Formats: sequence, C-alpha cells, structure tokens
Amino acid sequence: MNKVLATLLLGLGLTGAAHAAGDATAGQAKAAVCGACHGVDGNSAAPNFPKLAGQGENYLIKQMKDVKEGRRTIVEMTGLLDNLNEQDFADIAAYFASQAGSIGAADPALVERGEAIFRGGNLETGLPACTGCHAPNGVGNAPAGFPKLNGQHAQYTAKQLTDFREGDRNNDAGDAGIMRTIAAKLSNKDIAAVSSYIQGLH
Repeated sequence: MNKVLATLLLGLGLTGAAHAAGDATAGQAKAAVCGACHGVDGNSAAPNFPKLAGQGENYLIKQMKDVKEGRRTIVEMTGLLDNLNEQDFADIAAYFASQAGSIGAADPALVERGEAIFRGGNLETGLPACTGCHAPNGVGNAPAGFPKLNGQHAQYTAKQLTDFREGDRNNDAGDAGIMRTIAAKLSNKDIAAVSSYIQGLH
C-alpha cells in the first residue's frame, strides 16, 4: 500500500505541470475536427470514444502531448495532432473543460459491486478506492491531472482498465504506472462493475 501511495504522490508531481493559459473560444474552432469522434461539445455518442466534456485541462493537455510525442498510441488519432503546438493544446483543453459532461446509466445488477470498488477498494488485495484520486463524485482532481470519470462510457472505461492491466497501455508516462498497479488487482467482473458504476455516477 505504501508503494501505491508513493507512486500516486510521484504521479501528482509529474502530472501537475504548468502550461500555457488556454482560450476556450479559440479552442472551440481548433477542436472542430475532434467533434467527429468526441462530439462537438465533448460528449461522444459512440461508447468506444471517450467523453471529453468537463475533463480537467491538465489531463487533456498531457494526453494530447503523449499522443503527439508517441508515448500513447491511439490509432484513430494518428497524425491529427502533428501540426498543433502547446497553445493549441491549451486552447482545445480549455474548450472541452468548459463544457458540461453528460451522465449515462449504470446497470442496476452491477451497482452494488461497482460502488464497493469505487468507494472502498479492496483491503484484502491492497486495491485503493478510486475516490482517492478521482473524488467521491468522480470529478477527478484537475490541478493534479487526475481525470474526471463520472458519466464516462462504460465500454471505454472497461477497455482502458483492461489495457492497463494487460500492459497494452504502458507507453504513456506518469499516470500509466499508477493505473497498471491498480488495474492488476481487478478481475474482469470487477472492471465491468466499476465501469458501469462510473457511467451512471453523478
């Protein structure tokens, strides 16, 4: 548990980096191409594409930098960020952060198990509660760069947790190490339950 806490604190220092101030108005125009997958306002209709609306600016900027610089591979985003600079990233992040996120529904059959994992973790396996980084209501920790989870598509969340656990998402810096450690303690049923719970969390 101390190892996980140390990793979390290290991640806090790595992800809370300063960046240029973003202009949401400028970002709206720059984010036009993003709308094809993520929705014009950042609320994607497709469950395999993440919702970006209301997401923290630090987190969004880090993900864009990781994709552009090859630390995170997302096939659908290949080449899309190549011509964007740090100010562009800041503006796009400011735009999506200023949008209201939508909330989905959780599977009633999975709520109890999902809530137990999200709020309490698992003392026996050393699994920390999701609330430690992502807040009890799932809004994340924007200054630290810990992402907003509430309302996120269950299918997308489940894929990310599975990829972390299986080592398929291990080439992006900082937060990946934290999440690999946590996801390694989750079964397929745990992932399905907590992902469903997150989708309906508000």
